[in-house]
Amino acid sequence: MPRPAGDVQAFEAHATDADLDDLRARLAAARLPEAETIHRAAPGPRRWEQGVPLADLVDVVNYWRTGYNWRPFEERLNRIGQFRTTIDDLGIHFLHRRSTRADATPLIMTHGWPGSIAEFVDVVDELADPKEADAPAFHVVAPSLPGFGYSDKPATTGWGTEKIAAAWVDLMERLGYSKFVAHGGDWGGNITTVLGGRFPAHVLGIHTLFAEAPPGLTTDGLTTVEHKWAEETRDFWRHRAAYAKQQATRPQTIGYSLVDSPVGLLAWILDKFAEWSDTEDSPFETISRDRILDDVTLYWLTRTGASAARIYYESHNSLDPELRVDVPSAISMYPRDIEKCPRPWAQERYRQIVRWRSPEAGGHFPSLEVPEYFVKDLQDGLAAVMDANR
Repeated sequence: MPRPAGDVQAFEAHATDADLDDLRARLAAARLPEAETIHRAAPGPRRWEQGVPLADLVDVVNYWRTGYNWRPFEERLNRIGQFRTTIDDLGIHFLHRRSTRADATPLIMTHGWPGSIAEFVDVVDELADPKEADAPAFHVVAPSLPGFGYSDKPATTGWGTEKIAAAWVDLMERLGYSKFVAHGGDWGGNITTVLGGRFPAHVLGIHTLFAEAPPGLTTDGLTTVEHKWAEETRDFWRHRAAYAKQQATRPQTIGYSLVDSPVGLLAWILDKFAEWSDTEDSPFETISRDRILDDVTLYWLTRTGASAARIYYESHNSLDPELRVDVPSAISMYPRDIEKCPRPWAQERYRQIVRWRSPEAGGHFPSLEVPEYFVKDLQDGLAAVMDANR
């Protein structure tokens, strides 16, 4: 068994009762705006045209204050195994779930925004010790991005996706994993792409939910579905990405609300779970209220609304146009994700795609929306990646 470096320290999450009491008091004292000026019958996504409907928010706020319990999630994190280490003077927090299988492969899983390590708590056990004996097993490492969760908040600029990817290589080496596979979606997919492109000596291959093509490619030759993907992605960035522009240009300004108001934080994040999930009306059709509130409460307790938003300032539109990924790559484009890249475009950057899937269901948060499918897809994708290395 590899021995971790001495500067890797065990960590346990424990919010104080005072912090949880303060949260409930702030929720009880919240000042809310009037209802939206559109009136749509439920169910239907158009109810959310102006953002989170007042009635939906009130319902979740009341549950957060009177019914939700943070402690089970906190205990779950502690059971999985939490650690911290310092890389480039920044404390990095991560989950580490070792497999009992001798043939397990190290795997680093990277979340995005507005996600967190909460995206992975329901899948790490099956990835580490799968019920099916012929399924691949993994030593799972899931870091909290700089400025997210229990990782430290950068005090200077520079912690963009390139630096984070380099830090992940350092982290894995400290754990005794000189070679590993990587998975990610959203910012985690961007970082996973950088890992595969910059560090082929360490990265055996990648599985990503995010594929960004080099700029300037033509739509000639695309299928009807691929044309639709390109149009939907273009429409998203033109008409539904105000949150990204805000966080990329003025993260400090929105950060005051996200750190001071739990209702403001909830609305900012819940809006994205609603719009980006594969549902007809509400994200709670596929994701439990508790799991979304686990994610939001983690942001709240760690006061990371502003620091997490800054990843957009550091890295928005920063993926190197010249970067190419030559390691084996498995790519899955979920139907309700916000960016879907046509395969002919993806192949211009990811030059050894060994598995490509377009699942029938799922959106931006598949590990929460369709966890059983997600695990099987990740297992099969990384199995294809590892086969290509043999």
